[in-house]
Amino acid sequence: MVPGSPFADCPKSAALLPTAPAPNRMTPHDPSRMEDNYILEARNLVKEFKGFVAVNDVSLKVGRGTIHGLIGPNGAGKTTVFNMLTKFLTPTRGTIHFKGKDITTEKPAEVARRGLVRSFEISSVFPHLTVLENVRIGLQRRLRGPSFEFWRSESTLDALNQRAMQLLADVGLEAYREVVAVELPYGRKRALEIATTLAMEPELLLLDEPTQGMGHEDVDRVKDLIRRVAADRTVLMVEHNMSVVSDLCHVITVLQRGSVLAEGSYAQVSENPEVLEAYMGVEIG
Repeated sequence: MVPGSPFADCPKSAALLPTAPAPNRMTPHDPSRMEDNYILEARNLVKEFKGFVAVNDVSLKVGRGTIHGLIGPNGAGKTTVFNMLTKFLTPTRGTIHFKGKDITTEKPAEVARRGLVRSFEISSVFPHLTVLENVRIGLQRRLRGPSFEFWRSESTLDALNQRAMQLLADVGLEAYREVVAVELPYGRKRALEIATTLAMEPELLLLDEPTQGMGHEDVDRVKDLIRRVAADRTVLMVEHNMSVVSDLCHVITVLQRGSVLAEGSYAQVSENPEVLEAYMGVEIG
């Protein structure tokens, strides 16, 4: 390992979690099984902004039941790719398939209802509602489908309290149920955002910089939370903290200048000379 590399302090043994399925363990001669093994597939994505090519020919497959990391130096195109996958941007060219369905032209709300739900780099909660009320908002579609009827009595939401408390327990916030969200420490706010996201019952959870701006204690807490959340769903995450990536991610895709530079396990990408050069800014070897 190169001294000073962002990968230097991350143990190689953390590259893979032994209990989770590796996405390449399949019978290569059965195309139908190969397709079933992936929950999300991006094919040859291109995004141009007035002639500037921000993303160029990016293809990505996310295996079911895995934690897939999307990393790269600043300006690599991670956020643009993430926004295309979650439909906040429409690709200039290329296609996106979720559970075998082409969702390239769908809107964010449509793909969220399909089970593809994202969090944001900046914590996004309702600051002046309590922790419990925040989670209940995510659960309201259970009562009314996609329509929110704000004129109805708040007491009609009491039916959601049990499930809301289960979600808060899952993220370690049950003791904070009556706390107004603005009063939560930053790490707890991120946990609340994940709980609210889980209320949408995602099959694929996309996390954008989940440990951004956190101290060590909060990073460890959120890292454990992601591991628990991923026990029964797929996670795709953009993350700068290589310790988090090494501990959690089964597969890592590295972007550089809008294109895929490398892909593989943490052990593989952390020893890749091109990846080290991209992060270090100097030629390795």
